[in-house]
Amino acid sequence: MSEQKPDTPTGGRCPICGKPAMAASRPFCSKRCGDIDLARWLSGSYAIAGGAADADEDGDDTAAGEAQKGGRRPAPDEDAENDA
Repeated sequence: MSEQKPDTPTGGRCPICGKPAMAASRPFCSKRCGDIDLARWLSGSYAIAGGAADADEDGDDTAAGEAQKGGRRPAPDEDAENDA
């Protein structure tokens, strides 16, 4: 494996300005472009697309919907009493 000096290009391009990326600040060409990118993330300029806002993370959408309505899930023995 060859070591690269911090001031040598890595072969890629900086996603901010398009200049060759440098090993010391990869994938950016400089610390300045890295800081610009960080500021964009922190200000909310970048966003990662997500799923439905009410979906429960474990996949149980029914429980998430009931929690938002303020209801609760009945215990298994309560279901049997209500059906009788």
